[in-house]
This record gives sequence, structure tokens and C-alpha cells, in this order.
Amino acid sequence: MHALTRHIHPGWLIIAPLLVLVVALYLGPILNILWLSVTDPEPGFGNYAKLGESDALIRIVWTTVRICIITTLFSVTLGYSIAYAMVHCHQRQKNYMLTLLLVSFWISILVRTFSWLMLLGRKGLVNATLEDIGLIAEPIAFMRNELGVLIGMIHYMIPYAVLPLLVSMQSLDMRVMDASRNLGASGSQTFWRIYLPLTTPGIVASTLLVFILSLGFYVTPAVLGGGKVLMVAEYISVQLLVTLKLGTAAMLAAIMLMGVLAMLWVMSRFMKLSTVFGGAAR
Repeated sequence: MHALTRHIHPGWLIIAPLLVLVVALYLGPILNILWLSVTDPEPGFGNYAKLGESDALIRIVWTTVRICIITTLFSVTLGYSIAYAMVHCHQRQKNYMLTLLLVSFWISILVRTFSWLMLLGRKGLVNATLEDIGLIAEPIAFMRNELGVLIGMIHYMIPYAVLPLLVSMQSLDMRVMDASRNLGASGSQTFWRIYLPLTTPGIVASTLLVFILSLGFYVTPAVLGGGKVLMVAEYISVQLLVTLKLGTAAMLAAIMLMGVLAMLWVMSRFMKLSTVFGGAAR
């Protein structure tokens, strides 16, 4: 016992109960999902074979990936602009902007989604306003298609994209940019050659966060898509609650998990993930 305590730091004894709790409540269900994916309804990889045989499953996966990529692209681009403005504005304005950004986290996704439903419906505020000023002759179909889903998802994801970018930009030494301008570089040259590369860890962190969260979207596609835009999360819900095909649902969940882990692994080949998530660069 004394030999064991010499090799184990006392701190591990304090966190050991928490580690056991994490393993039981987090790792346990994940292993159960992986087990169900190869045992239900019968042992084997039949559920995974469906992914290559079913055109419907391929279409759902492709729709999910496409929507997540577009959402990530627009969210990170708009989030970068917002974070850049926050860093370079006066402190008082920055506090106001940060407050509004944090308030958005407190609004339920269900409330946001139904708000967009009221705004973008055929008789909603947007279509009514456009008709009143004569820009359109008939309502634009914002709902029950991918456009409505993208609007709702991008709106929800922008705050998540801003925060990692804001942290990355605030950590920069602005004297580097001043030195660049003093050496004759224009504002655009300083931005593209120095500022943007230095904020790459923030861009990567923002991209990973938005894309991973977008993969699990359920409420927004279900409401704004109106059943015509089926994503993986909603399809998993149908398999669990309606058709009771636990194996298919577990297979799709496992595919999503492995996809996220693969994306993190590929990213780690090009840069240290510790710097992406706020760690030291060394």
C-alpha cells in the first residue's frame, strides 16, 4: 500500500470518485450504443451495411453533412466579423455587445425556432413587409425547406462561433500589428498576412464547435423543415420512438461519434489541439 501511494499523487485520490462517475455515466452509455449497433436486431455488422445499401440513409447523412458545412461556413464568417468588431471597438460598446451575445445563450432554442416560424411564414412579418413595399408579388417559401433550416441554425450558432474567436483575438499582441504598419504594410496586408494567421487557432476552434453542435440539431430542422428536411438526429429519434429500430439508431449515433473523433484526429495532424482549446502553444 505504501509503495502504491509513493507512485500515485494524492490529488488522484480526490478526483478518483469523479472519474468513476464520469466513466459510469458517460463512457458506459457510449459503449452501450456501440454494443447495440452490432447486436440489434442480430449480431453482426448488418446495421452498418444498411448505410451503403439504403439510398434513404445515404441521402439523410449527406443532407446533414451539407447543412452542417454551410451552417459552419456562414456562422464562422459572421462570427469572425462580430468578434473583430468587438475587439476593436470602445470598451463601453464592447460591454454592450458582449451582454447581447450572452443574453442570446439564455433564450431557449424552441423559442428562437418558433420566432423564426412567425417571422418567415407565408403570412409572417418578412413576407408581409416585402409585399407591402412591392418587392415581391407573392410570399417567398422560407419554411419547409433547407433555406429556413439554415437561417434558424446559423442564427443559433453565431454566438457559439463568436466566443472562441473573441478569446483568440483578445490574446493577440497588438504591437505586432503596429510594427507591421510601421514597416510600411497596408491595413489589408497586415490583416491577411499577420492578423488572420495569428487567429487560426480561434477559427479552428470555432469551426469544430459549430460543426459538432450542428450535427446534433433536432428541434430546428423538425420545426422549420416541416418534415421535408430530415437530418440524422431527427431520424435517430424516429427510429427510437416510432419504428423501435434500436440497432439502426445506435449505428447512426456511432457513425456521428466516430466522424467527430476522426475530424479531431485529422485536425491534430496539422496543429496542436491544446492551442485550439486555449492551451499553451508549447
